[in-house]
Amino acid sequence: MDQNTKLNEREELILRAVVQCYITTAEPVGSRVIVKRFGLDFSPATVRNVMADLEEAGYLQQLHTSSGRVPTDRGYRYYVDYLMGVQELTLAERARIEREMSSRLNDADEVMRQTSQLLALVSHQTGMVQAPDEDNARVQHIEVMPVSPTRAAVMVADSYGRVHTAILQWDDGSGPDEFVKLSRFLNEHMRGVSCDQMVARMHGIVRMVLDENRILAERALRILQLLPANRPAPLYLEGAAQLFEQPEFRDIDRAREVFGVLEERERLAALLRANVAKAGKGASVWIGSESQEPGLREISVVASPYHVGNESAGVIGILGPRRMPYQRLTAVVDYTATMLSRFLTRLAGV
Repeated sequence: MDQNTKLNEREELILRAVVQCYITTAEPVGSRVIVKRFGLDFSPATVRNVMADLEEAGYLQQLHTSSGRVPTDRGYRYYVDYLMGVQELTLAERARIEREMSSRLNDADEVMRQTSQLLALVSHQTGMVQAPDEDNARVQHIEVMPVSPTRAAVMVADSYGRVHTAILQWDDGSGPDEFVKLSRFLNEHMRGVSCDQMVARMHGIVRMVLDENRILAERALRILQLLPANRPAPLYLEGAAQLFEQPEFRDIDRAREVFGVLEERERLAALLRANVAKAGKGASVWIGSESQEPGLREISVVASPYHVGNESAGVIGILGPRRMPYQRLTAVVDYTATMLSRFLTRLAGV
């Protein structure tokens, strides 16, 4: 059997059976188990021969000479791409996801944290939500107010529904009226501007305006230059302990390798973004060695982008052993991404 040849009907039937059995039991799958469990018309000997062909082509492997077989990354990939079908969520499951997410609708960060907890709870795996990158957010509102004779508070609300605050040293003698004018000027010129472009935009305004507005523009520029730099978008991750309860990670070296990757959240977030970008719309799956990260060789990820308005904002996903119920988790991630998009869009007022 050539590795580039599509499997025939019998081979697909047996590969599907092996994958589904192994996902359920975490035990190598033998030919007699397949015949009995799926009521096949083939003899165990025929199934063994087909399994041997699938092993030769790289879809299955035999861990020990006398044991049954388990799927390889290539076998899981074929199953996900051609055999599994996406399992529809029940009305009760959909209602549960919506109910859990609705309980934190006043704060975007809480919505995302709640979503990662929800994914972990529903999947019994590790839930992940990569927050929107602050550089891609747009200014919705800015407020500047005095907090002492030498300090000012700045509040910036962005298009993702988040509010950022900072206390700045400010001792130019501005009175309450000047702060009102400054806030009005900033809102007039910064609303809708990308958060990472505020300083550049204000530099251009300073060069254009004259008289009283020039003074306001220069003060506004000073305010923006004093704001702290944007932080990397956080990755909310919940349920990691559930991952290490799986049989695959009873081996301490495997568990340590995976734990090391989970600790590097910026790296994991970058992997999420890169793999979802390659896959395009909807939920995507990457399996084990496909990530090309040594620490993730025993891991699979089901991930999907979410949006605020019409703009792609971030990524959510479920991380677990390669032996995951992909049919169900693909539906869970897809639906949760849709709900998160809806809630964040509503929160941002887009």
